Amino acid sequence: MTRYTDDLGLAHLLADTADAISLSRFRALDLRVDAKPDLSPVTDADTAVEKAVRSTLARSRPRDGVLGEEFGSTPAAAGPGNRQWVIDPIDGTKNFVRGVPIWATLISLLEGGEPVLGLVSAPALGRRWWAARGHGAFAGKHASNATRIHVSEVGKLSDASFCYSSLGGWEEAGKLDAMLDLMRGSWRSRAYGDFYGHMLLAEGAVDAMVEAELALWDMAALIPIITEAGGRCTNRAGRPLNHGDGVIMSNGQLHEVLLDHLGD
Repeated sequence: MTRYTDDLGLAHLLADTADAISLSRFRALDLRVDAKPDLSPVTDADTAVEKAVRSTLARSRPRDGVLGEEFGSTPAAAGPGNRQWVIDPIDGTKNFVRGVPIWATLISLLEGGEPVLGLVSAPALGRRWWAARGHGAFAGKHASNATRIHVSEVGKLSDASFCYSSLGGWEEAGKLDAMLDLMRGSWRSRAYGDFYGHMLLAEGAVDAMVEAELALWDMAALIPIITEAGGRCTNRAGRPLNHGDGVIMSNGQLHEVLLDHLGD
């Protein structure tokens, strides 16, 4: 038993609820898709998942705050505390809308602003990943059939499978040439995108995953999984991640070469 055992159990329960809702709306002919102010899509599945998760948390963890992509920040009903759940109801909404099965619900717990627990559930892939501080990182269809996961031991870029989400954001950051150098220098490069590249990193299937910018709800669940799997997560300056940062995640052994290319 670890300090976060009960919280992990609750996270799995939340994910079960989310999966049931999202899968029922995936590829639905009557799926409703609206545009948010930033013109990114939001579906009725996004809002339904977040509402259901918030409802359960309000009952189960009244002393914890909640931050979600669709409905913002809600303080703890029982008064201010240092714990906050962070929810991305559907990470990969554009995939969801187009019928691509690479999307997931991201659930994380922050203590004092630091992610200490993360769960990523991708029901259309039949796959789930989770971790908590001091607990280790695991993957499987559910907690009952878990396998412990670990990052790779690849130490040279020329032997590495390098993953990224897109090139457009790095071009805006003035780092397109550096990205192309990394891609040319690596053994293999692929743009898996969204949560999926990060989970492949945690499993040791790829060796590095970089993104030009992520919101807190996009990254909070990923950090405990990758770090508990033995990896390293920083911004482009090599410091802890913050909302909106460029994200450098690796097996640890390749981190400095990534920072040399993409760092500020």
